[in-house]
Amino acid sequence: MKPKEVILRELHLSDISQLAKLANNKNIWVNLRDSFPYPYDESDAKFFINLVTNEKPKQHFGIEYEGDLCGVVGLVLQKDVYRKSAEIGYWIGEPYWGKGIATKAIKLITNYGFEDLKLDRIHAGVFEFNISSMKALEKNGYKKEGVFKKAIFKNDKVLDEHRYFKLNEF
Repeated sequence: MKPKEVILRELHLSDISQLAKLANNKNIWVNLRDSFPYPYDESDAKFFINLVTNEKPKQHFGIEYEGDLCGVVGLVLQKDVYRKSAEIGYWIGEPYWGKGIATKAIKLITNYGFEDLKLDRIHAGVFEFNISSMKALEKNGYKKEGVFKKAIFKNDKVLDEHRYFKLNEF
């Protein structure tokens, strides 16, 4: 049996409907920063796609699984003395959870960051209850750097942030 293919690709305006459909989900929003809107509609999707279309270098990509857009992954390049580092961020639409897609997307964007963008370090912050995200990072060789106690205020709750990192070994 052939393994299911996960690829990263540019987002296009033709993705607006699917992006909005997947992103308009409180179970996704609860794991992301408040800058990610909820509810999420087609105008939010269009705004985001237009925002990332002209990035140089490219930092945000659609995640495609079996030919369908199923999520988004990106690197937020840091500035000043942190310019050789980036923060990774990602989300997968709920119908695609549990299929190893996030793990594969993390691998692909990490390789892109290290090989193409020549980054030295990539880090991620994960809310305390998002165990599946922690496991996906760990499967890609990310190490837990620490737990930032009561560092996040989300959905009227104060939460810990688990911070992960990976260094470029290429």
